[in-house]
Amino acid sequence: MAFVEIVAVLAIFQFLGFGLLTGMAREKTGVKAPAVSGHQDFERMYRVQMNTLEMLVAFLPVMFLAAKYWSPTVVALLGVVYLVGRTVYWKSYVKEPSKRTIGFMLSFFSTVALAIMALVGIVLSLM
Repeated sequence: MAFVEIVAVLAIFQFLGFGLLTGMAREKTGVKAPAVSGHQDFERMYRVQMNTLEMLVAFLPVMFLAAKYWSPTVVALLGVVYLVGRTVYWKSYVKEPSKRTIGFMLSFFSTVALAIMALVGIVLSLM
């Protein structure tokens, strides 16, 4: 279970890092708070941060639920796929948003896989 917990903490650190990068982009581009638009570079970083938050809300609970019913090592490996996906998403979205698909799909499908594992585990535990 420790590997799952490590992945969870790394996901939080990744999100916090994206938040710092968003703040730095705000400073660099001169977009004053509370505005969330005004410069393409800032808007791209902001979208990475917000999309990561949106994914994180689903990812963390299903990862812990899946780990309750399935191998924590397998669950942690799917969590690593999520982290890699988020990193690929960030790098590609900031550079060229139309190239973000691979990163998004890695994080999306790993989260969906964990959600399915969690649901199947819960249903099987009821039988």
